Amino acid sequence: MSGKPASRGVPEGESPLPVDDRSVAARLFAIADAFAKPSPASALSLSAIAERAGLPLSTTHRLVAEWVAWGGLTRLDDGRYSLGMRLWELGVQTPTARNLRTIALPYLEDLYESSREHVHLAILDGHDALYLEKLSGHSAVHIISRVGGRLPLHSTGVGLVLLAFAPTDVIQSYLATSLQRFLPQTVTSPEELRKRLAGIRAQGVALMSEEMTSGSSSVAAPIRDRTGQVVAAVSTVTRTADRPSPEQEHAVRLAAHGISRALGYRRAGA
Repeated sequence: MSGKPASRGVPEGESPLPVDDRSVAARLFAIADAFAKPSPASALSLSAIAERAGLPLSTTHRLVAEWVAWGGLTRLDDGRYSLGMRLWELGVQTPTARNLRTIALPYLEDLYESSREHVHLAILDGHDALYLEKLSGHSAVHIISRVGGRLPLHSTGVGLVLLAFAPTDVIQSYLATSLQRFLPQTVTSPEELRKRLAGIRAQGVALMSEEMTSGSSSVAAPIRDRTGQVVAAVSTVTRTADRPSPEQEHAVRLAAHGISRALGYRRAGA
């Protein structure tokens, strides 16, 4: 015998799992966070949840069962899990999100009727664009955004707008992180992004193409509250064309302006 104590619960010849000293609450939140990460699907298998949450499969199975019993997750017929209505019911009670979505919805619907493309409403939450609303046509290009979902700031139209008008410390903090390149055209250089954000602030609109999802392009504009602060962004996502549509850009700017006015914003001299 070697005299070296074996790791408890680990079969001979296998490496022991790292000790997870997170509290039960932290592990529950890790499971919820698994659904906040970008994903082509809105439903996840148990193993995918375990991998994203950094938990053993047995622990994940037990905690997911707690989520399902409470109503935070729903088990689908194919065995995968999706977010449950209980979380949605709580989320829409957030005053800021609820009020903003209610005020913006008529303008989002008008923008959708004029384009029949994806229409997004998003706010800044940490280092993510949090999607409050999404309207989509049946023939619109396939994208991975969803209501209540989060996507990175540097690779989405609404995200670029929100980052461009964010406080300086938020911009510095974001650019100091490792920026993921989703597609060849995704801009990940901090210096290039600084120039891009400056251009968005000067032009009042963000244009991007094939940086998050192949075959899609986006036009996004800022939404301001009565103090002039940018509190949200609105966008359309269309199939990539040879050149940006001036009509689409005008429609997005018009929607952003209408929502801003509804929130009490008035431009100087207006």
